[in-house]
Amino acid sequence: MASRSLNRAILIGNLTRDPELKYTPAGTAVCTFGVATNRSWTTQDGQTKEETQYHRIVAWQKLAELCGKLLTKGRKVYLEGRITYRTFTGKDGQQRSITEIVLDDFIVFSDGKRVMSDEKPVEKTSTPEASATEVAVTPETSTDTTGTENVSPDDIPF
Repeated sequence: MASRSLNRAILIGNLTRDPELKYTPAGTAVCTFGVATNRSWTTQDGQTKEETQYHRIVAWQKLAELCGKLLTKGRKVYLEGRITYRTFTGKDGQQRSITEIVLDDFIVFSDGKRVMSDEKPVEKTSTPEASATEVAVTPETSTDTTGTENVSPDDIPF
């Protein structure tokens, strides 16, 4: 019997650029964007240091379309996904490797302003990871900002 394993990445950070939504030749949506996370600490001599890590995020299918609609540069987000590694040969003939997080779920943090869409407030959801001023977006219970589309588990192709 094979033992179980887990590949899970959880991040809270800010988008470094607007999401880029594209479609494969087969029509599958894919969205890529970057997220920066910060860490600060105090050294033994009392100096405060800060470090920033940059992460490449990839979303597929319906989740990719939601990312393209809801996310913008600078927004704070909570992300869940799995780490993947890819290698490819660049245009210069050099072998390159990329580490990515394939997105499974995300929550968009509110900027503190009331979000309005077609004169109706956007539904706000509170979760253990989110305060009352955040908009939760999950594949199971999603509301896009136009208020015209709800995603149910039956609509998710994976």
